[in-house]
Amino acid sequence: MKNYISFIIVILFFASCEKKGSEILPLVGTWRLISAETTEKDSTFSTFNPKTKMIKIINDTHFAFFNHDLNHGKDSSALFFGGAGKYTLKDSVYTEHLEFFNNRQWENNKFEFIVKIKNDTLIQRGFEKIEKLGVDRIIVEKYVREK
Repeated sequence: MKNYISFIIVILFFASCEKKGSEILPLVGTWRLISAETTEKDSTFSTFNPKTKMIKIINDTHFAFFNHDLNHGKDSSALFFGGAGKYTLKDSVYTEHLEFFNNRQWENNKFEFIVKIKNDTLIQRGFEKIEKLGVDRIIVEKYVREK
């Protein structure tokens, strides 16, 4: 009888540790931007620049993104920007809490996205809204997992 009770306790313990709800998305990794679109008012346009490379790095608690020109700063496309912060993920709702950015007016804002992963592609769709800067747009970004 003692063994039976111990067995039941062990089963209950492991059952309580089981994750409930939806499957956790495998966001952790390094992702390279392959396309980007923005919709403002009634206009949708590509914001992807093939003369630059952008990566997003996601660990268990933080994200960071970096973008720079591919010409090593030798022409008018020269740029570098980056940002980072903490994020939360609940089901497919990914929320970035931007703590660091080269344009300091964007810091301390949160941006909510719906994320989907299909094979090695991450699709992130959501809103960027910062009233004091007049930013109010929908963005869709596609990333491919870096190997």
